[in-house]
Amino acid sequence: MIEINCDLGEGISDEELIYPWIDAASIACGGHYGDEKSILKSMELALKYDVKIGIHPSYPDLENFGRKSLNIPIDELIKSLKIQLDLFLKVAHPLHVKLDHLKFHGALYNDAAKDKNLAEELVSFVHSQLPQIPILVPPFSEMQRAAENSKHPIRLEVFADRTYTDDLKLLDRSQPNSLLTTLPEVENHISPILNQGQLISNSGKKFSIQADTLCIHGDNPGILSFLPKLRQKFWSKLS
Repeated sequence: MIEINCDLGEGISDEELIYPWIDAASIACGGHYGDEKSILKSMELALKYDVKIGIHPSYPDLENFGRKSLNIPIDELIKSLKIQLDLFLKVAHPLHVKLDHLKFHGALYNDAAKDKNLAEELVSFVHSQLPQIPILVPPFSEMQRAAENSKHPIRLEVFADRTYTDDLKLLDRSQPNSLLTTLPEVENHISPILNQGQLISNSGKKFSIQADTLCIHGDNPGILSFLPKLRQKFWSKLS
């Protein structure tokens, strides 16, 4: 069954209301948002609602919420990712959290999807630190290729609330309709994914696609208006 994952621990006010409707949470760990207190709160909520817990590292960029590409040396980036990982594990250990996955955030996720060298560096880092933990990666991306070449476990992720271009990249957030925020928008996007294994781009092109997990952003302003309804409509059929 395709899971629903959500990026959380990012300072939204109604986070607890999201957990009952998702399978997995990717929790921010200080790169783009978060500190020990926020990580602990999100982990406790995930445990309360029996939601799988993943780590959600980012470019070290609190100012731009990790959504701006940073041209920083790879050793500086890896150093920051290690700090984020250590912070996450420091909080997780006393709670006996079983780490489910790792997912890179925002601009780092998008950059690594198309940059072969960056993808290989990130996969190498994760493989050295968490060799058994799956990385969430976009289908047909450099991250998928790098992970498969390293024989590192992956889960293929498609965004339920983002529009895709004809090259299967996410439509830039500066463009209209890049983020889907209403029930009809998200339902029209995920219905062919769930029912036909097809992703439809912003120009209407259809692509055969495999997805293990669908992501909905925790800071999507419409999430609580559409997520419960979609969960009940589509996932009750799949269970």
